[in-house]
Amino acid sequence: MTSPAKDHLILFTRYPVVGKTKTRLIPYLGAEKAADLQRQMTEYIVGTLHPLRSRGRLSMAVHFTGGSLGEMQGWLGPQLTYRPQRGPGLGQRLHHAFEQGFWADFERIVVIGSDCPAISAHHLEQAFHQLKNHDLVLGPAQDGGYYLVGLSRGCGELFQNIAWGTEQVFAQTVAIAAQLNLSMATLEMLQDVDRLEDLPTFPPLARA
Repeated sequence: MTSPAKDHLILFTRYPVVGKTKTRLIPYLGAEKAADLQRQMTEYIVGTLHPLRSRGRLSMAVHFTGGSLGEMQGWLGPQLTYRPQRGPGLGQRLHHAFEQGFWADFERIVVIGSDCPAISAHHLEQAFHQLKNHDLVLGPAQDGGYYLVGLSRGCGELFQNIAWGTEQVFAQTVAIAAQLNLSMATLEMLQDVDRLEDLPTFPPLARA
């Protein structure tokens, strides 16, 4: 009998509704192409995660907004676990996601978004490994935010009083972690895809 997975990965994403997705890029790409970019990046990340999921040692859930459960299942397939994001802002949504995971008795939880296609299975393996000896792991993004956050214990205060969407997110999170005496590890810096100049870092576009 196999033991239940203790590592839990959460992918935050948005259903690609035209006009409500990748809004920073709409002035350059148009609403339809921006939504299609969101669709492509999420599908790319899900494909990247498949080797980890197939080994059976990792539990995974997709936390979504902007669509219904049926729409998400029709898009990414019924084989994944889906949960709606809870809360009016990113901080509350992250807090609820971790809280839900720890209530389910997972020991190590990592959350990523669909905006960083440079993330690989290796980065996720590193993150879970670091959580065996640290309270917190962060993957810093070049824009001053982070592409990954992981915890080995609940800590809702970590997501309060953060200027989300600014270049201060990573620095503010590190400062709060220090105030809370959380032991922390960091991964290598990667680039999100939020601006026009970021598009060549998305592999399918770079190959086009």
